[in-house]
Amino acid sequence: MDRHLRKHRGELIGASLQCHLCPAAFTCKSKLMGHVRTHTGERPYSCVYCNASFGHKYTLVRHIRTHTGERTFSCVHCSASFSVKGKLIEHMRTHTGERPFSCVKCSASFTLKGSLVKHMRTHTGERPYSCVKCSASFTRKGSLVQHMRTHTGERPYSCVLCNASFTRKEILVKHMHTHTGERSFSCIHCNASFGQKSGLWTHNRKHAGERFFGCVDCNTFFSTKYGLTVHMRTHTGERPFSCVHCSASFSKKAHLTEHMGIHTGERPYSCVRCNASFARKGCLTKHMRIHTGKHSFSCIHCITSFSEEHNLMKHMSHHHGNKNA
Repeated sequence: MDRHLRKHRGELIGASLQCHLCPAAFTCKSKLMGHVRTHTGERPYSCVYCNASFGHKYTLVRHIRTHTGERTFSCVHCSASFSVKGKLIEHMRTHTGERPFSCVKCSASFTLKGSLVKHMRTHTGERPYSCVKCSASFTRKGSLVQHMRTHTGERPYSCVLCNASFTRKEILVKHMHTHTGERSFSCIHCNASFGQKSGLWTHNRKHAGERFFGCVDCNTFFSTKYGLTVHMRTHTGERPFSCVHCSASFSKKAHLTEHMGIHTGERPYSCVRCNASFARKGCLTKHMRIHTGKHSFSCIHCITSFSEEHNLMKHMSHHHGNKNA
């Protein structure tokens, strides 16, 4: 009981069990032994289902649940259940709205400590994850993993309906919509529908007339902070998204992603009617007009129409002397 109370009070007073490899001290022998293994690399607790081994028994117990499917910790508000108590605690914050991890430099707060750590790097500029093959560095380990695939050529996310494969899961998800046509998120105000919830959320702001984010250099307002951020680059000239393979840089991440297809060969936008695929969504849209026969660009002087705007402009110049009315 006394040891339990000391843990709550955070007391290390009288912690006579000191690590001989660093200044850490502990009040019980099992904690010290577990700590020493972080120095020695010893992993005495082995999984009977796979080759994994661990330095702590409780870590093994948690791991075993990934094999057995046991989810001991259940939410009292919904049907969610978890194999680890800490995951349940994190989940409960989605119900309570609790955001216990606050930034000391701005008003941002977070439900997860890891999210705060990542956020702090936007203030400090720290980029702890560096590429061993080039000078690129990143604030998140996941970003480095994705980046490394540009060097290794690894494309772990494969389409089950065609031969396409991708370096990132989100690109595969977008690609699958070209096969299924799935647009699960529908607007209740109009016929618009979206493949992703974020797209519907942004769209609904247009109906509500919400344009909270104003430019300090001109009178333009935006419904999303991201829209304002991108707009501000037209004033500052900032192009923060740089290609690691050439000197190109871009004001939007989406433009860099499209550009990277030149180097990686990724063509995530596939035609559902033939084998054609494209690096850019706009190119797929133009291509689809070949199949649909849709001619969106009509001449105001005659009945001629075209599937692409540049062909209309050529027509206007050649036949109507480039008249605008």
